[in-house]
Amino acid sequence: MIDVAQKKYIVVLQCHIVKERCPGYLCEKAFQDRTGGFARYPKDKSYRVLTMTCGGCCGRATHRKLTLLLRSLRKQERIEKEGVVVQLSSCMTKDNFHAPPCPHLDYIKTLIARIGLDICEDTVISEKSQRRRQDGAYCPND
Repeated sequence: MIDVAQKKYIVVLQCHIVKERCPGYLCEKAFQDRTGGFARYPKDKSYRVLTMTCGGCCGRATHRKLTLLLRSLRKQERIEKEGVVVQLSSCMTKDNFHAPPCPHLDYIKTLIARIGLDICEDTVISEKSQRRRQDGAYCPND
């Protein structure tokens, strides 16, 4: 398990298509409240948080965006990749009202792993969406 208390920088990776519509407020609120996918982050620790999109299907831009970010963090702030975690947003990892999970999720995880960054999943965990998932309301034929 990843020790998020040792991280300094969180990159929230969001679906490019969803981000065209979604302002990201609920993800930001989940981080501030330390709920959902952020529940394991200590409330008494401050983090730098950056949101970015995957760059669009198939997510290949994720690699170059994160590589450039790491170069900048190392040069400007002396933060190494061990201090960075990528938090995959719920719009990528779960069935939800935006869409089904990202069809390129495994590929994106592979790109992130190649760089050597730790990955955590989910941001917002909506009770309503959880009920809908359990009831089968989100299905490929809808």
